[in-house]
Amino acid sequence: MTKLNIGAHPYLLGFDQLERLVERTAKAGTDGFPPYNIEQSAADAFRITLAVAGFSEDDLAITMEDRALVIRGRQSEDQASRVFLHRGIAARAFQRSFVLAEGVEVAGASLENGLLHIELTRAQPDPVVQTIPIARK
Repeated sequence: MTKLNIGAHPYLLGFDQLERLVERTAKAGTDGFPPYNIEQSAADAFRITLAVAGFSEDDLAITMEDRALVIRGRQSEDQASRVFLHRGIAARAFQRSFVLAEGVEVAGASLENGLLHIELTRAQPDPVVQTIPIARK
């Protein structure tokens, strides 16, 4: 089977980055932890909610890395003072990333009741009409 090369199509000039983006997204981990929701909160606003029970603000890090929103969590374990008879709440480290489209920005983040909410907004670009002069030679 032949691989479709988006960047090689003559009508899609400059879309080679889109192809790399699709490949990078396909290679992203399929681990289901932590579970998350993505919802549209307004016409140009989104909210990503991750279930991070047991994690505090100090245990979480949110960064932007090359148009990817990366959320990392690592709990500080104090095993010496705690004895679990049953441990059903996951305390493992995680990394979850979301590739954001051009123009989508992080508006803020909050943690409440074990849910990490990340607010995203998409700025609508002003329509630009540009006339290109034709030079005579």
